[in-house]
Amino acid sequence: MKVRQYIFQAHSGWRPFSANGTDTVNEPPSSFAPDILLAFGSGKETSGEILVNWWQDAFPNAQLLGCSSAGEILDTEVFTNSIIVTAIQFECTPWKIHTIDFEAGTASEEIASSLTKDIDSKDLKLCFVLSDGLNVNGSRFVDSLRERLPETCLLTGGLAGDGKRFQETLVCLNESFSPCKVVLLALYGNQIEVEYGSKGGWASFGPTRLVTRSENNVLYDVDHQNALQLYKKFLGPYAKDLPSSALRFPLLVTTADGKKNVRTVLAVDEQAGTMTFAGDVPQGSYAELMRANFDRLIDGAADAAADVMKKITHAPELAILISCVGRRLVLGQRIEEEIEVIRDTFGPQTCLTGFYSYGEICPFEKVNDAMLHNQTMTITTLRETCSNINS
Repeated sequence: MKVRQYIFQAHSGWRPFSANGTDTVNEPPSSFAPDILLAFGSGKETSGEILVNWWQDAFPNAQLLGCSSAGEILDTEVFTNSIIVTAIQFECTPWKIHTIDFEAGTASEEIASSLTKDIDSKDLKLCFVLSDGLNVNGSRFVDSLRERLPETCLLTGGLAGDGKRFQETLVCLNESFSPCKVVLLALYGNQIEVEYGSKGGWASFGPTRLVTRSENNVLYDVDHQNALQLYKKFLGPYAKDLPSSALRFPLLVTTADGKKNVRTVLAVDEQAGTMTFAGDVPQGSYAELMRANFDRLIDGAADAAADVMKKITHAPELAILISCVGRRLVLGQRIEEEIEVIRDTFGPQTCLTGFYSYGEICPFEKVNDAMLHNQTMTITTLRETCSNINS
């Protein structure tokens, strides 16, 4: 696997990026012919002519896929109002891209079914998914994907972001950008080593309340009280900044079977008195407010990287980091510390990229139990072992 990275910033335009701080190339060398350009950018800057023109000029034979974000990760830095591109050339790994555009209001199960209907399951190793972040019920979407994929296939990815605006997210494939779009990159074969890690670092506080009225990811009542009004009481002065301020106080949802999921608010409806979350908040489950401190969040990122290293014998060539916009809001100026601890764990040879999202897709423990997470640092690692191709 060959990997190179590039960054666009308004004040400097496009430039190649090297982790050691030196620009190693001015022109794409003929020996480097990437298959995939993985792009993350802030808001509408991921669309339009900036990215498309660069792609067509630099690597027109590569497939461009990516999404809008709430912050871009490049090496150990976190950027805003930039475009980050990681160019990947596979040396011995078969791959294929699947995508669909859908109408707003389409059932998430239907989206998952359409996305996977033509996937070849033989030797399928990884499905990496980038999804719209506002028009998809993330938990139902991921559950439906998992049901349709082989148990041995790793499913990871994330929901696109829109900073703290929560107005429109975008997913792209080549020149096509859409707020109602999903892209899936499928990797095949035994020559690609894929691993994952996902940790949070939040702690629950206050009373545990019964969800007495909800519909999928829309919450109406807890303990027979209006959930939005009760939530506002806990937020206090933060209530005026909803929904973005809710990122500071996610919900820990415990379902009847004992499973725990953290859920982040995506939207509030003042007139209806409802809160819409990135994933389901089932009626009959229990909800607790959560909060975080700096050290717990940073430790969570370190633990996610450590979990990866426990399962492999060599450092990965590429690590895709998808962290939650809520973590960025809480960590503030210390945000790069959660990236730095991952670099410390993987070492200098691993290329780091990623973005801040509205939801993270990753298994919790076993490969076949992928789910939607909120407020986590999720890591997907890749490493090719081409020496095994003829063995």
